Amino acid sequence: MDLLTVNDRPGDYPPSFYAHAATPLPRFPAAEGEITCDVAVVGGGFTGLSAAWHLAMRGYDVVLLEASRVGSGASGRNGGQVGQGQRLEQDELEALVGREQARALWDIANQSVDLVREIASRDEVHATFHPGVIHAAHRARYVPDYAAYAEKLQTEYGYDQIRALDREELRGLVNSPAYHGGTIDMGAGHIDPLELALGLARLATGAGARIFEMSKVDRLEQGEPARLVTDKAQISARHVVLGCNGYLGGLVPQVAARVMPINNYVVATEPLGPERQEEIIRGNHAVADSKFVVNYFRFSDDHRLLFGGTESYRYRFPRDIAGAVRKPLEEIFPQLKGVAITHGWGGTLGITMTRMPHFERVAGNILSLSGYSGHGVAMATLAGQIAAETIAGQAERFDVMASVPTPRFPGGVAMRWPLLVLAMLWFSLRDRL
Repeated sequence: MDLLTVNDRPGDYPPSFYAHAATPLPRFPAAEGEITCDVAVVGGGFTGLSAAWHLAMRGYDVVLLEASRVGSGASGRNGGQVGQGQRLEQDELEALVGREQARALWDIANQSVDLVREIASRDEVHATFHPGVIHAAHRARYVPDYAAYAEKLQTEYGYDQIRALDREELRGLVNSPAYHGGTIDMGAGHIDPLELALGLARLATGAGARIFEMSKVDRLEQGEPARLVTDKAQISARHVVLGCNGYLGGLVPQVAARVMPINNYVVATEPLGPERQEEIIRGNHAVADSKFVVNYFRFSDDHRLLFGGTESYRYRFPRDIAGAVRKPLEEIFPQLKGVAITHGWGGTLGITMTRMPHFERVAGNILSLSGYSGHGVAMATLAGQIAAETIAGQAERFDVMASVPTPRFPGGVAMRWPLLVLAMLWFSLRDRL
């Protein structure tokens, strides 16, 4: 199944609030004929656009190939939350790779948020970074663990931006009866993800990168140089950066065995106004809860509640995305029962067995960076910078990320989806009990 076409029409942005509100870019041409370059970047999301920008700033001749429009995939559709840390918490990482390596991964994650903040401050990027992410516990028994983790980060990692919240304080920040406590992390934040992607495209082209849209790579031939083939072009490149994430398809089977596409869904309500926004989430923070099928939500700059969640057991989006997401929205905020929903959209992201990103040298001159597992706004953006420095001969951060083991999905590509469905059904049931 081609995930580029099963739910979307190539060349169009999804019917999201972000696409409705964005400052659009003119269409980039499709790649045609014989093209040579220093680096070919496949994928016009955060990873690819960031790689193209950072490589072009280093003086490389860069060609970026996007199958649809820049930012039209997961990078321009997600919840916009810019989380601190890696997708796994530090105690889990310490058990997985050891304390020294876990510390290096923590430092890299902090650098990813710093990079998003810096990019958002540039004139080419029409988006504001808003500080603050609340992690809300939907079970009372989770609250002590949340407090202990905040203390661990404070005492062992010197991170003073996070603190614990009891039930009363959390309810004062998030006006919902669903939560028992949690943490607030002021080093994290939220941003309009499509505007961030479009801003990266402006930065990349301003630095000299050549961007081609409607240029799906059908074949990648390893070699020096490598060769990439689209329906209208043949590209010869000394290096290749793959930033396809959930849309990789069968282009590189060894990566597809470790990174699986899944869907998630988001809705936008009608504008609720600044006073009602403050009654629902005080302080304009983003929120993510402790369910396995996470509910995540924040407000847009024009005071719409952007609410993401609900599980999906097939690759086709539901016919009524708004109806599917309305149920958890109204469970979390019963005071919004019947609120008008103006936009509902789905997107495809890439996950791994460990929920950690998968960095791999597919060949000596081909890098793949993907599998951000819902934690990609910051990490995918930094991944592009890491790809650029790796090609330039500075591979330390790439090697740290690549050292995290990424097991193949059991049963290979054919069985990964049925097994995920079983897992999601089990964890969804556990969330409800």
